Amino acid sequence: MTKRHEERRADAYRKIKLGGLVIKAGLADLPSNVLLGLLIEGAERLRDPDAVEQFARRGDKEFKT
Repeated sequence: MTKRHEERRADAYRKIKLGGLVIKAGLADLPSNVLLGLLIEGAERLRDPDAVEQFARRGDKEFKT
């Protein structure tokens, strides 16, 4: 397998995994502009270490269900 092929395969896997997270969060039916706005807002909130910890706890809880 060529390096380029491996990189493309890894990229595809990453995108599929991210899409799965969107679905698990119940966001798959949102218009793409709303979803992008939500992600940008969340990224801005990640500047606060307390928000990072809060998001991590919430995510851990959801993965366990």
